[in-house]
Amino acid sequence: MMYDRLYDETEQSQVRFIGFTTDTTRFDFAIVYTNMFFGKALVIDMQMGRSVLLSEDDTDNIDYLQKFFHIKNQEDTKELADFFKSILPALPRGNQY
Repeated sequence: MMYDRLYDETEQSQVRFIGFTTDTTRFDFAIVYTNMFFGKALVIDMQMGRSVLLSEDDTDNIDYLQKFFHIKNQEDTKELADFFKSILPALPRGNQY
């Protein structure tokens, strides 16, 4: 079987483990800060076993966060968005090309 390697990188990364609750929901995350993924952090929901690439800019999309993390109400989603906004990296502004 033949395959083409797309990338094979090794780096030291910072990983942050965070658990917190709102009035109705518990969250457990591992957040990997890396030089990969164009400045976005790898956010792993340890309860659901799902992961997503997020930056501070992505926290404005409340509907996406609510659907992705299966949150039942918007108030909890807004609290999660505020939390992410405080810890996720902001992407550089300006022309990329």
